[in-house]
Amino acid sequence: MPDIALPYFLARPDGDQRGPGIVVIHEGNGISAQLLRVCQRLAHEGYAAIAPDLFFRIGGTEARNVVALMASLTPEQTAADIGEAIAVLRREGATAVGVIGFCMGGFQAYRTALSSPGCDAAVGFYGARIAAELGEPRCPTLLLFGGDDEYIPTADIEAVVAHHPDTVVYPAAHHGFMRDRSDSYDEAAATDGWSRMLDFLSIHIGRSPGHGGQ
Repeated sequence: MPDIALPYFLARPDGDQRGPGIVVIHEGNGISAQLLRVCQRLAHEGYAAIAPDLFFRIGGTEARNVVALMASLTPEQTAADIGEAIAVLRREGATAVGVIGFCMGGFQAYRTALSSPGCDAAVGFYGARIAAELGEPRCPTLLLFGGDDEYIPTADIEAVVAHHPDTVVYPAAHHGFMRDRSDSYDEAAATDGWSRMLDFLSIHIGRSPGHGGQ
């Protein structure tokens, strides 16, 4: 069976103004309503936001259980798919491109920062396995964790902080603290994390005219 083109959700700011774009990488459970709300919020802030479905080769989000979905990914294919999402934004006229992600996506955002020349800034939220692949990002990178994360060992978070001293840790927050409408949501951490992310992206990739851009 032939492959299909990378499927994605794309939210754009209203109007024809050209500005920066953001690739939004999903968690291990795939594309969710919460992730699409993130894209819409980013578009409201002046960014073109694209969320690619990295699980499309085995049927897409919810086609199988989370373990099978995550096991289907290879580093090479995932890097190529994220690269294609970056290219879509460039073709849409993006002046710069950031990559953000959550959980599995946080790890993939960090990997992208390490390897991709097309990524101008990266933000990773509670990315497991980052500690096992610590390196020197090719672009400005911000990492955020919950200090009471049940899926990421404290020692791993401490290793990331030691390597990247600007890492933000919210001591009482759990894994998935940005996931609104869920039991893991932490309003204080999510509000601060969103604000920090926007400030970071504004500095490093700018914002569209009319949205406080640089």
